[in-house]
Parts: sequence; structure tokens; C-alpha cells
Amino acid sequence: MANQHNILESPIEFLKGVGPSKGELLKKELGIFVFQDLLMHFPYRYVDKTRFHRIGEINYQSDVVQLRGILRRLNSVGEGRKKRLVGSFRDDSGVIELVWFKGAHWLEKNLLIGGEYVVFGKINNFKGKITIPHPEIEKVTPENTTKANTFAPVYPSTEKLNAKGLDAKGQRRVIQELFKRLTPEHIPENLPAYLVQKFKFKNRFDAFRQVHFPQTATALKAARNRLKFEELFFLQLRLLQLRRKRRNAIKGHLFPTIGEYFNRFFKEKIPFELTGAQKRVLREIRRDLGAGIQMNRLLQGDVGSGKTIVGLMTMLMAIDNGFQTCLMAPTEILAQQHYNSIEEMVDGLGIEVGFLSGSVKGKRRKELLARLADGDIHILIGTHALIEPPVIFKNLGLAITDEQHRFGVAQRSKLWQKSHPYPPHVMVMTATPIPRTLAMTLYGDLDVSVIDELPPGRKEITTLHKNENNRLRVIGFMREEISKGRQVYVVFPLIEESATLDLKNLEDGYEALIREFPAPEFQISVVHGRMKAKDKEFEMQRFVKGITQIMVATTVIEVGVNVPNASVMIIENTERFGLSQLHQLRGRVGRGAEKSYCLLLSSFKLSKEAKERIHTMVRTNNGFEIAEADLKLRGPGNIEGTQQSGILNFKIADLAQDGKILQAAREVAARILDDDPDFERPEHQNIKKFLFKHGNKVKAWSRIS
Repeated sequence: MANQHNILESPIEFLKGVGPSKGELLKKELGIFVFQDLLMHFPYRYVDKTRFHRIGEINYQSDVVQLRGILRRLNSVGEGRKKRLVGSFRDDSGVIELVWFKGAHWLEKNLLIGGEYVVFGKINNFKGKITIPHPEIEKVTPENTTKANTFAPVYPSTEKLNAKGLDAKGQRRVIQELFKRLTPEHIPENLPAYLVQKFKFKNRFDAFRQVHFPQTATALKAARNRLKFEELFFLQLRLLQLRRKRRNAIKGHLFPTIGEYFNRFFKEKIPFELTGAQKRVLREIRRDLGAGIQMNRLLQGDVGSGKTIVGLMTMLMAIDNGFQTCLMAPTEILAQQHYNSIEEMVDGLGIEVGFLSGSVKGKRRKELLARLADGDIHILIGTHALIEPPVIFKNLGLAITDEQHRFGVAQRSKLWQKSHPYPPHVMVMTATPIPRTLAMTLYGDLDVSVIDELPPGRKEITTLHKNENNRLRVIGFMREEISKGRQVYVVFPLIEESATLDLKNLEDGYEALIREFPAPEFQISVVHGRMKAKDKEFEMQRFVKGITQIMVATTVIEVGVNVPNASVMIIENTERFGLSQLHQLRGRVGRGAEKSYCLLLSSFKLSKEAKERIHTMVRTNNGFEIAEADLKLRGPGNIEGTQQSGILNFKIADLAQDGKILQAAREVAARILDDDPDFERPEHQNIKKFLFKHGNKVKAWSRIS
């Protein structure tokens, strides 16, 4: 058995009421191995039992109610799987029906007709009749009818746990047992006294006790704020430590010169005036490249914000200092587009741009690799073919990856090995706006630059929501735009679990469009994930070249297709897409000089969340606003590229709600690291102890190596 001082390390089966069999289940189902894990197993909601409702007050709008009254009747109704137990429950203001679909045998045996009970449950309106399905019911006792039982915690459970008596109520009992064993000495303070005082925090022991068994709503809020701050503070402290370590440990190529290539491009070639945001980001990059440490920077910018120009100007800084650069994109079509636009922009400057992908073979490939190794190629653009062993640079100084979350960490790290004596400077670009709270957490050890302005002259896309009734008008609108020489995307959802059904929807949609837009007057491309890569490429190129007027596709066109002539994006079954996906799809249009439109087609019946997503899309074109709304709707674990991040497995903090707490935690962590990086001061000893014990749990997954 564990000693008194480290009781939280005791195996869970040693807690009264658990034992070996329940202990095994807690380990398998909830990952609870020791007392500490149980302490950190927080309720996901609370049931407010501070008041009793009267049956006469209840209506269709009522939500969760607590009643005190007499059980008047109990009958079994129906047969087989439809069998249910129906109870009649009365107080002095009226009668309500209670319904149970499971556990009827136990309830009939244990409930007493005429007995006085406390009932707790959610109101249901079934065919105009108000009932309470599956209510909690227990005999009236002094404990459950006084204010002592104010907020009941509800813990996440599973069917297996419920069957073993470890449902929410069972877990509550076990955690009560845990608190009988704990004293404040077992949960020592891990924040400096001056922070506890500044933020008026509870002590840690009280915070944990109030989170599990709150006495008032105010006490619960204060306890949760304390534990959220603590969780986010130690995460940020660790991320900022890793960033400092990287900055101090990893030397980088020095680019002291802003030379002829950069200056000539800026004066003669730049196609438009840079925005304030682009200039700010270039200053941040310039500072990195002149510091003698390796740059590790994330460049965020909405679709069309001008990331490519910033990337190219960073490349020119490298070339001015005698180094080669590369840009790696996740798909051949996106890499090809980068190659075409960059080659056009540097035309006449004497800069050699090379392109490498799996389709570059034989003599062409051999010649390209030889010129790269000799240093004749300044900029190499391509797919993951860039990281293959035969690709050798003479002196790689800067590596840029586009849409970096689509590359694995191991893939990206291979670029490091192509530069000596130092690793190349690294810039990762993404057109998927990441909410600020998420960026500070996911990329807390990276430097983040944001281009949050669109270039002047970029027309805003008009977004409209239409339902099935408007289909004929939508077809008419497509005809109008095509008659002006424009092109149209029609996108269908494709979700793996229902891929066959989705493919049929796409094929049916394609057939319907052929009837409305018959050949030879009209040509239609079709692209979906089940097609061979070369067939997909062929169809995409037909659309890019303007041979086809309509592209019917699944979301394979979300990233990488740049067709300035396409002015209309029609999204079918809009309700089945996530917000950031809808925004990415909308970004496929509005790339030329013409006014562009995004039409969101949906069914009549929409969930509350689907309505919110569509409303957000119609209301704003701002990708960062959309990302914030997406975070609130879906939570951080579902945002693209973050699912694999262990960093997001928070116990109590919620990035969608806790932005202010995160900001405060990061500022405090940064200040402490600036003043006392090794936590030598007496007031920081408890931080040092806590980090020594738990600090290795925070990993910097966002680094490129």
C-alpha cells in the first residue's frame, strides 16, 4: 500500500467500494489506474437540485425538473422489446407520468405504491403528452430534501460501467470515498502565492472538492476557473520553455543581406501594393533570418490573403544570401500552380525555378537533380518527391511547406537532413485559419504570423442559402453565368461511412445536370475520390483549361484548384459539411476579376447546429471569424489537423470557452520565464516541483522535426 504522503499514487482497486473487478473496468473504460486519475476525472455537467418544482408548473418548455410527491400507480405496458413500466406520480398541484424502458423488474420489486419519493429527470413531450422518461427516483430522506444536495455531479460513463454499478451515481459514491481519504497536504499548492492572491484563487484542495461536490454555482465557477488556469498555465509554461530551448540550441543560417533579387522584385515585379499585414509578417521573418537562429514559423492566412507572395519574398532573401530554397505542396496540382505563378513572377530576374513530382521521370529528372546538386536551381517546387534520398541540394537555406498538416512529421523532418551545417529555416503555410486560442496551444512553441487582411481589389464573395424549392432558379442562374463565359463548381459531400450512397448522389446529380446542360453546347467534368489519380488529373485540367464549364466534384477540389474564371460555387447538402470545409470550398471562387457567388443548397429540415453553420457562412467571409465559430460548434478535437494532438486532451479547460484564461496563463508563464527561467526563486519552488513531476507530459508535436 502506498505511503500516506503519496496516497494519490495508490492503485484504484485499493479504494473502498472499488476492488479488483471494478478497478479493472475503470482502467479499461476510463483510463483510471490510481487515485490521482480519479481525482482528475471531472464531471462533464451538473444537475441543479437546489429547488423542487411543482407538477402544476411544468409545461412543454420545461427542461430538467426535480419533484417531490407520491407514487400512485405502477403498470407494465406493451410486449417484448416495446415493454415499458409506467408510473403515475402526484403532488398537491397535479399528476405526471414516469416511464422506464429498462430495469422494469428491479423497479417493480423495489418501488412502493403510496411511498413518498424524490424524482429527477428531463421533461419529454410525447405526442402532446408530458412525461419524464427514465427519471432518477429515490425515497424521501432528510438528506435529499434539504439544501445539502445542491449540485449533483454527472460523470461520463459507459454501458459496461453502468452494468457494474459505476454509473454517474456509483462514480459519485467512489469519489466521495476518495475525499474521505484526502487532506490538503495530499494536494499541495503548485502556483506561487502571489498568483493565488492576484487572481483570488481557492487553494487546490478546495478547488478539487468544489469541482466534484459544489455547494453553490459561484463556488463551482471559482473552482473551475482555478483548475482551468492551472492546466493552461503549465501547458503554456512547457511550450514556451521548448521554444526558448529551440531558439537557444538550434543555430540557423545567417541571412544578413537584402540584395538585388529582393530589391528588383520589390521595385519592378510585385503585381500589387503589399497590405499592412504582409509588410508586418515580412518584418517578423526578416528579424528571424538575421538572428543566427533557426526560423520555425507558421504563416496563417485566409484564402487569397497573399501568402504566396510573402513566401516568395522570403525565398528571395535566401537567394540574395547565396542559398537555395524549396516549396513542398501536398498535391501535384497545387505544386504545379505554385510553380506556374512563381516562375511567372520572377521572370526576367535570372532566377532558376525547378519543378519535381512523381510524374517528372527519366532524363528530365536526372538533369534536374544534377542542376540542383550543382546549385544552378535557386527554387525547387514540388510534392513529397522533394524529400526522397536522391534529391540533394548544394546549400538549402529555406524550406517552405504549404498546408503542412497534410504532411506527416517524419516526412517534413527529412527536409532538415538536406541542409548543412545547420538545418534550413522553416516556414509552414496554411490557408485553414486557426482560432487564436488553438494556435497558442497547438503551435505554442512555434512563432505564428498571421496575414489578416485581404489585398485591395479582391472582391467579396456573395453567399446565399437556398433550399430544394429554389433548384430551378439555381439552374437558371448557372446558365446566366455560363453565358457570360464563366465556369461553375457543383460540390457533393463524400463521407467515408456512406461513400457508396454519396457516390450515387453525385452520379444522380451529374445525370440531372447533363439533362439541364446537354452536349455539345455544354461540357461537364466529374471528379471524385474513387477515380484513378491520372483520370482525376485529366478531368481537373479540362476544367482549368476552360474546356468544361461545370465541374461536378466531391471535396477533392477543396485545396489546390485555382481557376480565376470560375465564379460560382454550388454546395449540395450543405448541412453535411463542417464550417471550415465550407469556407475552403467557397475560397475556390473569387480568384479572378469577376463578381463571384457561393450558393448553399440544403434540405428543409436542419438541425440547430446546421442552421448556425449556414448563418455564419452567409454572414461573414472572414476565415478567422469562421474558425472561431467552428471551434465553438465542434470543439477543438474536431478541427482539421488537430485530431492526433495529445496536447488537446484537456481534463477541464475548454479552448472554445476559455480564451481569456488561456491568454492570462500564457502572459504569466512568459513573464515568469523571462524573470526566472530556472525557477530558482523561493516563490517559484512549487512550480519547479510540479514541473519535475508532471512536465514531461507536454510534448511539442507542432515542431517540424
